[in-house]
Amino acid sequence: MIAVEITQPGDPDVLVPAERPRPAPAAGELLIKVAASGVNRPDVFQRRGRYPPPPGASDIPGLEVAGTVDAIGDGVSGWQVGSAVCALVAGGGYAEYCTAPAPQCLPVPRGLDFVAAAAIPETFFTVWTNVFERGRLAAGESLLVHGGSSGIGTTAIQLARARGARVFATAGSADKCAACERLGAEKCVNYRDGDFVAVIKPLTGNRGVDVVLDMVGADYFGRNLDVLAVEGRLVEIATLSGVKGEVNIQTIMQRRLTITGSTLRARAVAEKGAIAAAVRREVWPLLESGAVKPIVFRTFPLRQAADAHRLMESSAHIGKIVLTV
Repeated sequence: MIAVEITQPGDPDVLVPAERPRPAPAAGELLIKVAASGVNRPDVFQRRGRYPPPPGASDIPGLEVAGTVDAIGDGVSGWQVGSAVCALVAGGGYAEYCTAPAPQCLPVPRGLDFVAAAAIPETFFTVWTNVFERGRLAAGESLLVHGGSSGIGTTAIQLARARGARVFATAGSADKCAACERLGAEKCVNYRDGDFVAVIKPLTGNRGVDVVLDMVGADYFGRNLDVLAVEGRLVEIATLSGVKGEVNIQTIMQRRLTITGSTLRARAVAEKGAIAAAVRREVWPLLESGAVKPIVFRTFPLRQAADAHRLMESSAHIGKIVLTV
């Protein structure tokens, strides 16, 4: 098969198509003939040498795929060869074939093609477990999404609105803010010329928001606490601006705040399978009804993965970038 290798840590040109042996599914796995593979920011970090795959995972980048079941490993039930499937994987997605643990595989939602399905697992699993499980966002509450025009952001805005929450966002341009508001954000603040605390807090009657989903990290840490309501929850999922921030501990105590966060890639198959089951139960009906949808900005052929990474690093996209096979 053809797969995209990282020849050495570096810029996008280190992503090179190469021949690799076609993998075989181990017990408990499916072999997927890949039709499309999502491109995510962690792929960029892996390419730069900053995010190595967990032990036992493929060194090929790519954390989500969609395609058809090509072979079934021992002990797997409920799937047939030829079934349309999308899956969360710990690596190996930038390839013509990819193995995936069966608990992390879901049927392609009715009405969606493989490109749309490939844009689902990494972002929708991440948003579900962080916003709704860890962040406990409920109907009638409010959510602030940083990076609202990203794949994570466009997913979080839609899911929160569909489940009855008020949504606010930040993004880096007027066009991106407009896109966030079209997707359901009540107000999106251009962080280049506005203070999100000063803009958003008055919109909540100076109460603050119930949940903040943050991928910026250090630079926003203190301001995220400032924008939270009493009993608010800050959920950290990335640290684009750094990993260390200062906090006034009394602020947490006086307003009874919760600070949490998670990563997804290194979690056990059983944990990811539990997330997959919840997503299928709670989110698949919204996808199949059209209430929410993955936002795909652009596709690239698999062999042009380097160009896809250049677009990702330019931050010119709104939503997801997908490789097609």
